[in-house]
Amino acid sequence: MRKKAMDALRRSGAATAYLVVGLRTALPALAGLIALPVVALFSVVLIALPWLPDLLRPLRALAGVERRRAGAAVGREIPEPYEPPRGTALEQSVRLLRSSSTWRDLAWMALHGTTGLLAAFLAVGLWPAVLFSLTQPLWWWAAPEGSQSAYIVLDTWPKALTMPFVQTAVNAAVLIWGVPLLARGQALLADLLLRPTRRTRLTERIEELAETRAEALEAHGAELRRIERDLHDGTQAQLVAVALRLGLADRRFDADPAAARALFLEARDGVEEAMTQLRTVIRGIYPPILSDRGLPGAIRALAAGQHIHVHLELPDPGRAPAAVEAAAYFVVAEALTNIAKHSGASSAEVSLRRTATALRVLVRDDGKGGADPAGGSGLAGIRRRVAALDGTTRLDSPAGRGTTLEVELPCGS
Repeated sequence: MRKKAMDALRRSGAATAYLVVGLRTALPALAGLIALPVVALFSVVLIALPWLPDLLRPLRALAGVERRRAGAAVGREIPEPYEPPRGTALEQSVRLLRSSSTWRDLAWMALHGTTGLLAAFLAVGLWPAVLFSLTQPLWWWAAPEGSQSAYIVLDTWPKALTMPFVQTAVNAAVLIWGVPLLARGQALLADLLLRPTRRTRLTERIEELAETRAEALEAHGAELRRIERDLHDGTQAQLVAVALRLGLADRRFDADPAAARALFLEARDGVEEAMTQLRTVIRGIYPPILSDRGLPGAIRALAAGQHIHVHLELPDPGRAPAAVEAAAYFVVAEALTNIAKHSGASSAEVSLRRTATALRVLVRDDGKGGADPAGGSGLAGIRRRVAALDGTTRLDSPAGRGTTLEVELPCGS
């Protein structure tokens, strides 16, 4: 019983602290609420409208502080709902007036500015109020009449021995149960009004899908250009040379059979070389080793060809869609190539992990770090290939502490 009482007091103390710390946003919100009619009046008459983004910037900063504070209280991050600014100042102002996030911020400012101040004063005042009412039987008779309590009158000893304990019970109940509810309500109010709306999330998702589609088209175009270049510069040139040799051999067949035979042999070698180049192009589209050995076996073959030790953690994740396996294979191949060329690492690590909805690929090395995604085509190519499948790429490469590349590819259940 004592432990439960102590836990209740600790919860109430934490809730009181939360409400008191809330004054750092409640007081500026109340000041903003007082200034709001002036800003609204000047905006209506178009004097302050072009400066509306600057006028709302302090409100957004204040909402950001409350968003982080409330996120810690509710146990999840509350993302910002704002769109990036674009266009002229007047266009931004019109967009802000049409945005639901602006009006939700203003609603939060009005509610938090008034209720936050009252809630903090109530929570702080209840602690001495409990002690005040609990000690009343000791000194009520010496206090001036009407000063012993806010809502009871003590004029007899029976009242003095009973009513203060009732008052203490009421104050303690509000302190133990009411104050945590107020703190929880304040956090939920911020979560409700300051988080992105469903429409905002849908808009962000549409923009993300549009960007992903552009990345997919760019990756597809780059792949087509690579295949075309390989076929044109390699296979096609080799086949043209074969055709020329066969034509020369046909002309010399009667006059110089030995020379014609040599040309036929050269043409045969050229056909074999063209077939090798075609197989290389085909492997670039979808490596046959993925079909033969699966993704873990294909990665083991990649690791075996490295001049440094590559530690592998490759539990069999089961077969994923062909596009996902191909993307994971190329991510590992490109990452190991970058490690061999640029990192100066003595060892590397490759691991796969499959969840119900995604395939995670991690490649880590102990090299010099400092990898820059904008500094070369390898990492940019990885990002584009992953984005084409609506995946995510995370790169951590502090200077002198190696590089970690983590890729997540959605692949369903």
